[in-house]
Amino acid sequence: MAEASEPPLRILIVDDEAPARSRLRDLLGDISGEQPNLVAGMAANGVEALRLLETEAADVVLADIRMPAMDGIELARRLGALPVPPAVVFVTAYDQYAIQAFELEAADYLLKPVRAERLAATLARARGRLAARVPVPAPPQERRHLSIGERGRILLLPVADVIYLKAEQKYVTARTAERDYLLDESLVQLEQEFPRRFVRIHRNCLVAVAAVQGVERGGDAEGQWEILLAGLPERLPVSRRAWPAVKQVLGL
Repeated sequence: MAEASEPPLRILIVDDEAPARSRLRDLLGDISGEQPNLVAGMAANGVEALRLLETEAADVVLADIRMPAMDGIELARRLGALPVPPAVVFVTAYDQYAIQAFELEAADYLLKPVRAERLAATLARARGRLAARVPVPAPPQERRHLSIGERGRILLLPVADVIYLKAEQKYVTARTAERDYLLDESLVQLEQEFPRRFVRIHRNCLVAVAAVQGVERGGDAEGQWEILLAGLPERLPVSRRAWPAVKQVLGL
């Protein structure tokens, strides 16, 4: 059983059938007391999963094998090439892919229908594997500038000038008090590199902690919290999922 102090595993569910995705989500909720977890996202195939991972970090990917566009085997190959790959668990109705799965160093291979106790044991195993992983040495110090390719030249944007970073389609926009810049980097990479400088307020947005002037209830019926920014009139919405972490970082 996981210790109460252990952080929740971030889980990405990948299955082309909506009922199967819902069942896994419900099972994860049932075992959250034993194995703390949160669902980082759900995708219908490998292509959607990779797109989600551009803005959402995941510790464990629960993936079906037979899916359109990109199947689970190809998805596992792509994930294995990442600098910090998540643990992959195949969840399938077919047993003939087990050898391929373990050649790809899958954390487990579960046959549908999955039982709650079996899934809990799998997450415990994945947690142990992630804890035992040799960490990649961090650079001596974080970058002080971001490289911007613009009109045939390279601009150096001071990280300290960035008020927020927002993922939009294939690019990340870096907003300063003066203007926007386009970065050819993923939001997840930037979040991992600058964990003390930026806080995630939404799945597609990081805000510089130093640029936050305060928070205020929005004008919509749901009363969503919004970030007030120094140097900019615009307000940025905080998602319900991100709000607890934002409160903690800002000391609210």
